Amino acid sequence: MNKANLLRMMFLGLLLGSAACAKPEVRNISVTIMSFNVQNLFDNVDDPGKDDKAYLPIELKQGDSHVAACTKIDVQSWRNECLHLDWSDATIDLKLTVLAETIRQVNGGLGADVIAFQEVENQAILDRLRSEYLADLGYEPAILIEGNDVRGIDVAFLSKLPLAEPPTLHPLSLRNFSERAGDTRGVLQATFTLPDGSRLTGFSVHFPAPYHPLEMHIAAYEHLADLLDELPDTHHAFAAGDFNTTSKEDATAGVLDKFARPHWIIAHDIGCDSCRGSYFYHRDSTWSFLDMILFAPGRGGKTTAQIRADSVQIANKFAAQRGADGTPLPFRAAERTGVSDHWPIIATIEFAKKQ
Repeated sequence: MNKANLLRMMFLGLLLGSAACAKPEVRNISVTIMSFNVQNLFDNVDDPGKDDKAYLPIELKQGDSHVAACTKIDVQSWRNECLHLDWSDATIDLKLTVLAETIRQVNGGLGADVIAFQEVENQAILDRLRSEYLADLGYEPAILIEGNDVRGIDVAFLSKLPLAEPPTLHPLSLRNFSERAGDTRGVLQATFTLPDGSRLTGFSVHFPAPYHPLEMHIAAYEHLADLLDELPDTHHAFAAGDFNTTSKEDATAGVLDKFARPHWIIAHDIGCDSCRGSYFYHRDSTWSFLDMILFAPGRGGKTTAQIRADSVQIANKFAAQRGADGTPLPFRAAERTGVSDHWPIIATIEFAKKQ
């Protein structure tokens, strides 16, 4: 073999070797999002500074000081829970087990890629769910930043996607309602790296409860829109959680038309045609999409993104989630039944390289 041919073969070998080592180009990516209000996911350790006294083992509820504190609660059901709920290790195990089964019904047992949670007491209890009950699904460590809700419930994420930057908790900006701040949760912002290197920013939210004034709900939507506007235009974004907008409030005040749809695509607007809602009010027999997934595609990046319409569903196939009347069955420790008073909603976002 002459010297010229030898050099050509060596050069070809280098090219083939480089191609074999190069990272394959990722053209199409899909990410499934779940929003899940888990209804009081607490540990059973008293957290100083938080009103978590209902979520203790029954043997720690016998002292005079505990009983006296409980009797001051005005709402009878909450007072009874404070006095008599046995939030034992066995109860927590059952709670975590049924939450895990609810999550596993998605993606053929693999769970959603990103889950936005509401009503989680702390990172430790969510990491127990991840590491002990969902250990085989590949979730990264739980994302939760403690907020100021007086009960100690927080918003959080579990994700299979790695974080691109540290998460941020934005205290809810409610201007004229500062005296109600103790009954609010912040907006948790986390930006994830997609397999092609692009960015997906998520907001996990738990807006003020329906009994608060309409103006307070509007302020929460406006704050979320402001956070979206602050993102780089290369970021795709979603907001998922318990928005606490009832069907009645939306019908009378046009909340979603005025304060959500101008900024976001609402998942159940384009899919879930047969879905009635994620929450049922027994007192007036009405359904509401309290739980929603909102999406805003980035405009300046290298990928396009859209929600796949047929992916938008209410995740309620696990039998323990449904009562005899077909509505969400709350978790009841004494009866060892139920999962949560909310049903999760899911949607898949598909990303493709721009042509």
